Amino acid sequence: MVALSVKPLFTILVVSLALLLAIILLSPSSPFSQISLPFNSPLKSDIWTVRRIVEWRPCKWWLQGDLTALPVETNGYIRVDCYGGLNQMRRDLCDGVGIARLLNATLVLPKFEVAAYWNESSGFADVFDVEYFIRQMNGFVKVVKELPSEIASKEPFRVDCSKRRGQFDYIESVLPSLLEHNYISITPAMSQRRDRYPLYAKAALCQACYSALRLTRSLKKKASELLEAIPKPFLSLHLRFEPDMVAYSRCEYSALSSASINAIEAARGDRKPWTGELARIWRKRGRCPLTPNETALILQALSIPTNTNIYLAAGDGLMELEGLTSVYTNVVTKSSLLTGEDFTSMHGNTKAALDYHVSINSDSYVATYFGNMDKMVAAMRALKGLYKTLFLSRRAFAEFTSQGFRGKDLMQALWKAHRDDYVLGRGSALPDCFCEFTL
Repeated sequence: MVALSVKPLFTILVVSLALLLAIILLSPSSPFSQISLPFNSPLKSDIWTVRRIVEWRPCKWWLQGDLTALPVETNGYIRVDCYGGLNQMRRDLCDGVGIARLLNATLVLPKFEVAAYWNESSGFADVFDVEYFIRQMNGFVKVVKELPSEIASKEPFRVDCSKRRGQFDYIESVLPSLLEHNYISITPAMSQRRDRYPLYAKAALCQACYSALRLTRSLKKKASELLEAIPKPFLSLHLRFEPDMVAYSRCEYSALSSASINAIEAARGDRKPWTGELARIWRKRGRCPLTPNETALILQALSIPTNTNIYLAAGDGLMELEGLTSVYTNVVTKSSLLTGEDFTSMHGNTKAALDYHVSINSDSYVATYFGNMDKMVAAMRALKGLYKTLFLSRRAFAEFTSQGFRGKDLMQALWKAHRDDYVLGRGSALPDCFCEFTL
């Protein structure tokens, strides 16, 4: 009798079945051969289906901590003078509230500076609910609408901190002026060490930023109407590619229209574009705004469907928009959804407030920049438990394209870079008021 080994026979059987299955799957007549699999994953869905391992949530010391009682006596009155666009002014206000609490001062309602550049004339009370702000700040810092009669007719002593950098200390640098003059106005420093604030001052800042600023009733009504008019579900896209933005970046672009080139040149002034090796380094550091065409390409790399409803949260003068709308065809804007009379009567702050309201309530939010609005929106979305928030990486795009990545390789590299950012919650909230939470 011949003894047969079972192992060789089993191996032959497995190999034969595998070959047969491969022939069936690859056969032109097989239904499986008609499936076009994505380039980097067997069944890759859009970026929002990726499981996150880190979230940013409000710190307990802010929402649940015991407040340090406000001192009975105040060291004086502080008015925060805010400049720029709405979200830059909002950032300055938040910082100013923290400073007022730090210095044991009474906060006077902030002054929003009129800025012709921003087509702006609206003040704090034209955008935000004053009474609500005062109520929400109760216990965090004292706020008054009117000054005592003995100083009401005086102009505040101006203390400009906006250019201060490095180891800047408000107690050492500003408190003496407050004690001497009793009423001062400040513009907060652009870079300051909030981590050195005592918790009661940080809590006042956080409360002002994320719990005390509510749109006026009329503006909230208009913002709600706009939100209702947007097809659902939708992605809010904050796209920055205006002439002044590009001119300020000192970057150059090929294949722009003559109209865009002329608009950029008119906005450059003395800011000449970088050239040669410096231009290459600048771009690789992520300093150059993404064009609408580049934005569309990255969205496709993230498997965002091209039929996605997109609300364009952007200012006036956006260039090369067809680079986006030729790919993503369901794009709506404020001007397309609001009546002409409503739209033309609005100034920069009120338009920005509409974009802000829509963005914090959108199903998902994507930004091509990481500016003041993006930081505020991301933090508010985290506060509301909305985590489909992502900032497109200009640095990753520049790095990959400089290495010669194209087509499938570029799309795959962009997917991986943004997936890692999303998984780790990078840039999704402001760390001053939000703490990292591991899922």
